[in-house]
Amino acid sequence: YCCSFIFSLNCWGIPYLSKHCSQRYQMIGEMLSKNEHDIVLLQEVWSEKDYLYLKKQLSNSHPYSHYYKSGVIGSGLAIFSKHRIYDTFLYRYSLNGYPYMAHHGDWFGGKAVGMAVVNLGGLTANIYVTHLHAEYSREKDTYLAHRVVQAWELQEFIRHTSAGADVVILGGDLNMHPEDLGCRLLRSYTGLRDSYLETAKFDGCENGITLIADNTFINKKELIPFETGIRIDYILFKGTSKTHIYCDFMSTTKGSVPDHPFPYSDHEALTAQLRLKFNIPAETGSDELSKTRDSPAGYSNGHNGKIMRKIDVTFDTYCLFFVLVPSHPPREAG
Repeated sequence: YCCSFIFSLNCWGIPYLSKHCSQRYQMIGEMLSKNEHDIVLLQEVWSEKDYLYLKKQLSNSHPYSHYYKSGVIGSGLAIFSKHRIYDTFLYRYSLNGYPYMAHHGDWFGGKAVGMAVVNLGGLTANIYVTHLHAEYSREKDTYLAHRVVQAWELQEFIRHTSAGADVVILGGDLNMHPEDLGCRLLRSYTGLRDSYLETAKFDGCENGITLIADNTFINKKELIPFETGIRIDYILFKGTSKTHIYCDFMSTTKGSVPDHPFPYSDHEALTAQLRLKFNIPAETGSDELSKTRDSPAGYSNGHNGKIMRKIDVTFDTYCLFFVLVPSHPPREAG
């Protein structure tokens, strides 16, 4: 077996708007270069300049990386890896806010899911990083349907692209509570497991919350009615009949960084220690049969062994959209 450390952080890197941005990227780069993370999944790296800075800082510790470009100002997604990245792909969500809600900015960001194929200890790992649409208001959630549709497209994308993988890992800011509809759809249809719920040992914020009141960058009014904070950032994983995966340890940062005047971000960082155990199938070919059976795209495997998949917005997606979106999108007062 082998152990892999997975790291995920929403960096809150909005140029000219996020506080202490350059100093925080220095802190993040210094921390990541010293730690033993195999895979680093970052969100809200909105400036390519900041990505290139991190790439330089991590050139020795994480020599492989990719920046996912999308939308007007980019997807904000980036991956850094100790292991060679063999392939990358980005899928942009079809529904992502309203252009007239310019002060929210999600529409301009081109929210998406980025994929990277990495070799982890001889196993083919499909690594996914994403950032779904923000909620802004729990009581008057204008964007509920947008997140549900994004979650639906996310699970479709993962299922259609991971049939040949031994390991599947998803990290990112889902902007959903664990029992929200979109989160339940994602876990149910993909079989992904939540590191926080699966871990044998945990060290971090109470209840695994990742947007906490004790963070100096957080406006506590935005957390109402959740006084202490909410859990909206995740590391999810699953194996196959060929691979068993266990989460031996998980941790989060706790709103402050020793010897620094402010934290890494307005979100807390997550680290999951995953133990990957190779399992020899009882019967030859049973693993391939299982993969085909688990994948809705498996039936399309042609004589040449290549599967051409196209991720479409399906009829089911539009059903969700029309159920959840009012005929005229509500506009905020003022």
